[in-house]
Amino acid sequence: MSGTHVYDMIVVGGGPGGYTAALYAARAGLDTLVLEKLSAGGQMALTGVIDNYPGYEEGIDGFTLGEKMQQQAQRFGAKTEYAQVERADLTASPKVLHTSEGDFYARTVALATGADPRQLGLEHEAALTGRGVAYCAACDGMRYKGKTVVVVGGGNSAAEDALLLSRIAEKVILVHRRDTLRATKVYHQPLMQAKNVEFRWNSTVAELLHDDKLTGVKLRDVNTGEETVLPCDGVFISVGRKPATQLAEGQLELDAGGYIVADETTRTSVPGVYAVGDVRTKLLRQVVTAVADGAMAVHMAEEYLASGI
Repeated sequence: MSGTHVYDMIVVGGGPGGYTAALYAARAGLDTLVLEKLSAGGQMALTGVIDNYPGYEEGIDGFTLGEKMQQQAQRFGAKTEYAQVERADLTASPKVLHTSEGDFYARTVALATGADPRQLGLEHEAALTGRGVAYCAACDGMRYKGKTVVVVGGGNSAAEDALLLSRIAEKVILVHRRDTLRATKVYHQPLMQAKNVEFRWNSTVAELLHDDKLTGVKLRDVNTGEETVLPCDGVFISVGRKPATQLAEGQLELDAGGYIVADETTRTSVPGVYAVGDVRTKLLRQVVTAVADGAMAVHMAEEYLASGI
């Protein structure tokens, strides 16, 4: 290890949680590196307008907010390396990140790799994202004020999205492949009582209808195969998320959903490793909760480094 540079903290992932961790670490005088495979912002960068992040009264697009977070962290000395992290030795001392641009070493690691929404896998789904197709009601719901929207799914996230959208949209149509919700019972009565919520049971979305933006969906009855056209202004796909935890597998404790087990301290099952943002077990996955995790991870890392372990 003689001559090898060892960072105080390496942050894997340049989303809001990652760059908040980098900001706090750099301001605390820690030698800090962010490893990001694409560009600043993570999933946030794909959001056209973010209206629920404090400080931007007119809203801000996710890409710009990500760049601002990166620049702020770099102003205090955090470095960024654009590299794909292919493998990690998180129990080593120092910890090793094997990347497309070589190996990097750190005393502590903050994993801010995020979670991707599960897609339906339909033709044009990616192209229509932001143009009628959305995955986060809390992020994009206000764009459909007074309009008709479809929510796809039957679990807790779909039920939460449908309830939130029922207070914004003129009509909410919940499409589920079964004949009853999988969501916990607490959601059932409020949804049934909402006068602007309709249900399409035993149905799947077979096709996204569009011109330059979404105009509707084609539904298919799972029992009969019959197809019907349903005009709408937006479709919210709420069929779960897939955490990016490949680096943690076999090294950190994961929950049943594949998320890294970490509480509000962000500490994982391996000392000196912290889980930040959407990748960890948590009740609410939003930009504001991700940045809170970033700050907490650095607080815990400082305690760890001061202990001399």
